[in-house]
Amino acid sequence: MLRALGLGDLLTGVPALRALRRGLPGHELELAAPSSLAPLVELAGVADRLLDTRGLESPTWAGSPPDLAVNLHGRGPQSHALLRALDPGALVAFGCPAAGHAGPVWREDEHEVRRWCRLLEEVLGLDADPADLRLAAPAVAAPVPGAVVVHPGAAYPSRRWPADRFAAVACALQHAGYGVVVTGGPDEVPLAEEVARGAGLPPDGVLAGRTDLGRLAAQVAGAALVVCGDTGVAHLATALGTPSVLLFGPMPPSRWGPPQGDAHAVVWHGSGLGDPWGTEVDPALLRVGVEEVVERALDLLSGAAPGRRTTPGCA
Repeated sequence: MLRALGLGDLLTGVPALRALRRGLPGHELELAAPSSLAPLVELAGVADRLLDTRGLESPTWAGSPPDLAVNLHGRGPQSHALLRALDPGALVAFGCPAAGHAGPVWREDEHEVRRWCRLLEEVLGLDADPADLRLAAPAVAAPVPGAVVVHPGAAYPSRRWPADRFAAVACALQHAGYGVVVTGGPDEVPLAEEVARGAGLPPDGVLAGRTDLGRLAAQVAGAALVVCGDTGVAHLATALGTPSVLLFGPMPPSRWGPPQGDAHAVVWHGSGLGDPWGTEVDPALLRVGVEEVVERALDLLSGAAPGRRTTPGCA
């Protein structure tokens, strides 16, 4: 099973991976994905072994050819070729004329979760439930249980809401009486510190660079709320059942958003597809205002129906 991408990609692939787990009970399932994702692969219970693979690297495969190779990575042809090089008994993948492979048609506007479920349904006849996204609870404790998690980072600038706006949201929630922590990876420490300074948070309110993926998952699981952009932590909140306010820009939530429901508030002011890999903040994301994000956050934290509020303490 090839899904050698990032955090959000792994989590959106969980329903399809679980369908394979259920549908192939007599097989050993090996997932080609980055080893850094191992804590979540374990929580998802979707593989017997993880083959450390990134992007379009060739998986390090030992032993006889696999009975089945499943491409949950992309439409081909490169990813198809990687799996064909293993000489599998059969390849499950979307149709790709350039790779000489006949299979289901790739639909550009399809939701990412539904896409991979459909592949397994059409090729293998497996019952894949797109709602089967939840992870088991992490075994480790949250560093700051009950806090609101503000995660300002994203893989590309086009998906990063401005730091001063995240700071204003964090400031407002702190003034409303909620504890706030700012998360991020090691390379996002300066961004997290900028947000914390702007919000007036104490230094120990910055968890960026201080948590591995397992502890980040524990913090999200133990949080009162997550506020972030269209990034892996958004999918982590969905997977762990934590309410969230999610800010979308270049990518419509119809392709990457959470399931509809009261636990997640999606804010998007776009009208089509932007550049999710862009070097500038997407215009649709810039149209998201601080006041509306604070309103959605306070509504979820209080369990109240959506309504107009005044941002407390931070204009």
